[in-house]
Amino acid sequence: MTEPGGIAGTATIVADIAIVGGGLAGSLAAAVLARAGHRVALVDKRAVHPDEFRVEKIGGQQLEMFRKLGFLKALENVACRYDRVLNIREGKVVDVSVGQAYGFSYANLVAMARSQLPDLSSLIVDEVTAISCSDDVQHIELASGKRLDARLVVLATGMASALGYKLGIRRRVLAERHSVSFGFTIARKDGAPFDFEALTCYGERTADGIDYLSLFPMPSGMRANLFMFRDPTDPIMRELRREPEATVLRLLPGLWPYLGDFRVTDKVQNWVMDLTVVEGHLQPGIVLIGDAFQTNCPAAGTGVARLLVDVDRLCTEYAPRWLASAGMGTEKISQFYSDPDKVAADQRSLKMAHFRQALTSRSDIGWDVRRRLHFLRRSLTHRVDQMHPGWLGRVRGALRA
Repeated sequence: MTEPGGIAGTATIVADIAIVGGGLAGSLAAAVLARAGHRVALVDKRAVHPDEFRVEKIGGQQLEMFRKLGFLKALENVACRYDRVLNIREGKVVDVSVGQAYGFSYANLVAMARSQLPDLSSLIVDEVTAISCSDDVQHIELASGKRLDARLVVLATGMASALGYKLGIRRRVLAERHSVSFGFTIARKDGAPFDFEALTCYGERTADGIDYLSLFPMPSGMRANLFMFRDPTDPIMRELRREPEATVLRLLPGLWPYLGDFRVTDKVQNWVMDLTVVEGHLQPGIVLIGDAFQTNCPAAGTGVARLLVDVDRLCTEYAPRWLASAGMGTEKISQFYSDPDKVAADQRSLKMAHFRQALTSRSDIGWDVRRRLHFLRRSLTHRVDQMHPGWLGRVRGALRA
């Protein structure tokens, strides 16, 4: 990792790969690379990541990627598993989703990823002030006065763009204030458990701009994630923060039979998301992953999938190959940005963001018909599956064969 003296005793730290940003993307990437034997320096200004309102649940193909990268067992130790989600709209059951999923706090997820580093001294608690890139060795200046030299720099700083801006990387806004998300924890007032493992309640009126409310278990209790496509300055946002119980039931009256008398047990958090992509990012010696490259719509649920594809393709395919030969020019870096799996994940994320917004908010006749057919198809499929258990799984298996 370093020149003689170790991280604490030298002014220059030497690594194969320097990862700037110790959130989920950076911490997972660092663990994958370090476990493969590469000298990795993960730089973040916080020794313990704060509990931000970010990723709080994963399931489906995301779990397969966690398993492939070797993190699933560690994930199970910090998360609550659930296998059945009741999906409702206007108080009626649409269908039931069956499949392994997990709920967790973002801070615990990041801590889990960092715990997978073979050598915890790979985490450098410091702040990057400047990055100088070239076709050979990259130089990183730290606030402590130390310097970090590495062949490759991975920028995993999320939506923070100060370092990228200094390098001439710009963020282009595709959709300003695209969506609004709320997060809070709930409990029944009588202390009894809810009658469901997890529940998703879809919006009832296009004018409300509600995509869905997702309820799922976490170690701290039943978590609620509300996703909306609505002006963040609308008074309803203030009402959701001040009187969340009454406001949620007013917006989603069909929830009452399932929740009964409930209360919010912690602070209501919210997040306004712009859809953005970066430009000017193809530079020697540096590569961007996760939200540092492209942001996502939280309602679409594609952010973690994109992040995992980035980590998988960069850390298991490209970075090891690049380090095996001299140089770190743009001809190498461009391979990652043009990777078919990455490109497909990025494009699908943007497509799903626009689809979820239109399905939720568009009131023209075309989208009204499409919305009705969407939920009708799901409901009919669920009813048939109830009458003939397992048929849907067999059909899907046959289609994949």
